[in-house]
This record gives sequence, C-alpha cells and structure tokens, in this order.
Amino acid sequence: MNDPITLGIVSLVILVALIAIRIPVAYSMILVGGTGIALLNGPQLLLSQLKTLAYGQFSIYDLSVVPMFVLMGELATVAGLSTALFRGANAWLGWMRGGTAMAAIAGCAGFGSVCGSSLATASTMGKVALPELRRYNYSPALATGSLAAGGVLGILIPPSVVLIVYAVIVEANIVTMFAAALLPGILAVILFILTIGIYVRLRPEAGPPGGAADRDEFLQATFGLLPVMVIFGLVLGGIYAGFFNPTPAAAIGVFLVWVYGILRRMIGRRELAHALLATARTSGMIYLILLGAELMKIFMSRIGLPQQAAAWIAESGMAPMMVMVLLLIALILLGCLMDSLSMILLVIPFFWPMLTEINGGLYQAADGAGFGMSTDDLKIWFGILALIVVELGLITPPVGMNVFIISAMAKDVPMIETFKGVIPFFLAELIRVALLLAFPALVLWLPGFIGG
Repeated sequence: MNDPITLGIVSLVILVALIAIRIPVAYSMILVGGTGIALLNGPQLLLSQLKTLAYGQFSIYDLSVVPMFVLMGELATVAGLSTALFRGANAWLGWMRGGTAMAAIAGCAGFGSVCGSSLATASTMGKVALPELRRYNYSPALATGSLAAGGVLGILIPPSVVLIVYAVIVEANIVTMFAAALLPGILAVILFILTIGIYVRLRPEAGPPGGAADRDEFLQATFGLLPVMVIFGLVLGGIYAGFFNPTPAAAIGVFLVWVYGILRRMIGRRELAHALLATARTSGMIYLILLGAELMKIFMSRIGLPQQAAAWIAESGMAPMMVMVLLLIALILLGCLMDSLSMILLVIPFFWPMLTEINGGLYQAADGAGFGMSTDDLKIWFGILALIVVELGLITPPVGMNVFIISAMAKDVPMIETFKGVIPFFLAELIRVALLLAFPALVLWLPGFIGG
C-alpha cells in the first residue's frame, strides 16, 4: 500500500473505528500514529521521537493558558454567574414575545465568555433558564431547542479552550484568534435572537411575553450584570489592549471568579477542590490528545498525504472555495460522531497542511490565486469556520450532546421535540457560515484593526 492517499484514508478509518469502540481518543491517535511511523521508518525513529516529543509539546508556553481557562470555567459554573446573567438579560428582553428565550441566548453568550465550554454553558444555563421558560408556558420545542442551541456559543465567544488548542496546532497567535472570534460570536447571538423573533411571529403561542420587571427589580438585575462585565472586560479587554498576554489574563479571570463565588457564598474549600481536580483531569486529557495529534501529524507528513491530496484536488480542477466547502461539510458530518475538541485535534493536522498547499503551492503556481489571502489570514479564517461547523455536531443527531444534556433536564419533553426545536437555529448557523465564507472580512477585520 504505497499510495499516500489510500494509506492515509485507511489509517483514518482505523482511527475512527477505534474511537467508535470506545477506546479513548488520545490512545487511539497515539496507537495509529505511532504504529504508522514505526511501520514506515522503523521503531527506532518512533522511540527517538517519543524521547523528546512529549516535552516539546507540553512545554509550549501558549499551552499554559489552557488549565487556567479550564479552571475559570469550572469556577464560573458553581459561582452563580449564570443566574445573574439570565436575570439581567431577562429584565431587558423578557417583556417581549419570545423574550425569555432571547434572554437565555444572551445569557449563554455571556456565560460562554467566562466559561469557554459549550457543554458547561448548555447544562448551567439550562438549570437556570428552563424553569422560567416553563413558567411562561413556552412550547417544549422552543424552550429546549433554544437552550441546546445557545450552548454552542460557548466554544467560539472568547475565551475558548478549543480555540486555544487550534491556535497551538496551526501556530497561530492566540490573541489574534480571540479577536477573530468576537464578531462571528456576536453575529451568532444576533442571528439566534432573530430566529426566535421569527419563530414566535409564525407561532405566537410558542413564546408568550413575560411580565415587565418593575423598576427596582430591573435595576437590581442590571447591576447584577456588572461583575460579569468587569471580569469579561478585564480579561479580554486587557488582552486586546496589550496590557498582558492570555496566561496572566486567565489567572486574573480565575481570581476574580473565585472572589465572586466567595462573596456569593457559592465557592468553599470543597467546591474549589472539586474545580481543581476537574481542571487537572480535563487539562491532562487535552495534553494527551495533543501528543496523539502530533504523532498523527508526523505520520501524515511522512507519507506525504497533505501534498498528495492537494495535488489530486488541483488536478481535478476543483475551485479552492469548493474545497473549503467540502471540508466544512466533512467536519459537520464527523462532528456528529465525536466531541468538538477531539474533532479539531483529529482533522486539523490533516486538513490544515492540505489547505496551505492549495493556498500557496500547486494552485498558486497554476493560476496565482489560491484563496486570495495570506497563509496567516487563511489559518484565522479557516479556524473560525471549522469551530463553528464542528459545534453543529452538538445539536445534530445521532450524538447531539447539548440535546442530550437539555433532554436530561426536561425529562417530560421527548427528545424529538428538542431536535425539532434546534432546526431553526441550525439553519441560522448555516447562514452564518455562508456569510463568513462570502465575506472573510467579518473574521479578519478586527484582528487587522487590533494588530494595526
């Protein structure tokens, strides 16, 4: 089997099969990548790689931010930030038809800006918002669907752990990736709120208006948003303004969320110990998967798969933009089978080198075009698009982890109703992807503005 494309496809099929039989993603990638290198170049080379590879990967300074943001998310989950966010958003939006569901979306966006995890955003905001949606007699589909869809905002609105991992893999600047994600994240919130507005206009009974908050309640709920705004402003504002890089910014965020939890009497020694233990487990899992991804990248590089795939695509006459669309469709389909972090670590080491070949190699030599942007801009643009479509797997069958989480909270709502409820939001996400494909400036303008 000397054909690189055939060899690469077979190895990927074996990898997916190992994951399907519930072998952890990290071990599956290490097994396939390590075995491939040993078969190609002998076990001595593999052992030589392993001697320094782990240290080389884990000693990257940019990765030090991962456990800090993970800890920040763990503390935010138990600190009561979600309640304050939802109360504030509901005070502003709840009086409208569908307003409580819109408030849930805004709350998910705010919590995602502190937490950085889609699953945590869905589960935490679900506990807070679902009782209110039921109290105002929202339809089961809209209530559960809006919460499941709102959870996907957690991965893109910075800070995002998955975004950091992507930046490390493709050697992008983390601050630049955070800046690139901000406008697409805001666009998602706007589209989701518009989706709810259209939904309740077509089906007024699905989202009855809530009662308007009185003056004292409105002011109290609005002031309750200040701690979140301060944390978000100091962490991301400090990063964008250049006062500090992401690692100390994350440390400041951890400290502020911890103090907020102590003042609210939500975080004690037991909660802090639990958060630290969960952070260690999550960070260890991420680092081990990164090691496996690096072995897979070395294996793919040694068989020349990205170059051969790019050459095959160039010879087929397929336009670069069509290649991008097909890759995004593949990510949507694969995202239905595994979680977002595993997906990014699995496919980016394969997809990214192929895209660079298309952008600056064979296509550039053939027609001087490629994607019409620099490699640095391409890694930013593709990264944001990839994260969006991978997260769609959280609201689509057969996995749909966000749907399972919300369904576990709303046991009286059939899961099919929740899947029906997320369809309008899925379509809104496709519109967002189309806009970002058609107008890359939506992704690239803010990084360029901040970078001068």
